[in-house]
Amino acid sequence: MSGSCPACGTLVLAGEAFCEQCGHALGVAGCTTCGAPAVGADGYCENCGMLQPSDRDHVEIELEVAAGVSDRGLRHNRNEDAMALTAAGTAADMVAVGVVCDGVSTSPRPEEASQTAVDTAAAVLAKHLGEGADAETATREAVRLAAEAVAALAEKGGDAPACTYVSAVVGRRQVTVGWVGDSRAYWLGPGSEVLTGDDATPGTHMLTAWLGADAGEVVPHIRTFTPDGPGVVLLCSDGLWNYHPEPAALAAVALNATPRAAAQRLVRLALEAGGHDNITVLVIPFGPGDQAEATVVFPKEQQ
Repeated sequence: MSGSCPACGTLVLAGEAFCEQCGHALGVAGCTTCGAPAVGADGYCENCGMLQPSDRDHVEIELEVAAGVSDRGLRHNRNEDAMALTAAGTAADMVAVGVVCDGVSTSPRPEEASQTAVDTAAAVLAKHLGEGADAETATREAVRLAAEAVAALAEKGGDAPACTYVSAVVGRRQVTVGWVGDSRAYWLGPGSEVLTGDDATPGTHMLTAWLGADAGEVVPHIRTFTPDGPGVVLLCSDGLWNYHPEPAALAAVALNATPRAAAQRLVRLALEAGGHDNITVLVIPFGPGDQAEATVVFPKEQQ
């Protein structure tokens, strides 16, 4: 079967390793804008300068009890957010664990900082909860080691990669959240509320705390919350809450849906509002006595 060279369009035959016309290595993806084969390790085309699509542009994850969606948005060239979702704990007390980190765009390699932080934190939370540690202790240790991992990304004499952090441990009776920066956790259900504060100068987006080598001592905020009934724990980056900060507005979209559908709806809500930033959403249902319940439904008057 024949085809064409993605760089110059010349006819090539199946099995050929290189285009005889321009020398392009066949099977190697070229620039999605101009077709040139010169795409650098940083993801930018060396011919036209356009950033190439990434497998992080749109990501969806799903467990039996929770789900998440992360999207590049409509204005950014890349997705600098990251998320992780897992189940953890002992056989007698399994919990859902979620982490969202938002790379600081003014720092170098923010997407690496956020991914490093969520990978580290999720692994630490799972390990300590599996060993029987309480959620607050596990969260504190997760933030400490995530901060160390992000700080280690800094190059000597250069600026430091940085990101925000928010996590939730959702059990049968309680929810424990931890945060550094302005990524948020919400409780959506009876008495919907913001569970976290913002480490930012009031009225601005200037962070006062973050993970990174230039962050100084990282001291996480930790809160344990006991809901009055079933609902949803929402973790999100500011790509969502900048447009819709009020818990009631988010609850109206997220409730009466499976976790994945709720996460998709919330991301779509931010995109329809302008999609100026990266958007990341994790939806974790809470149901006393039945953490495996994956759909939360409320009467119409509570929407």
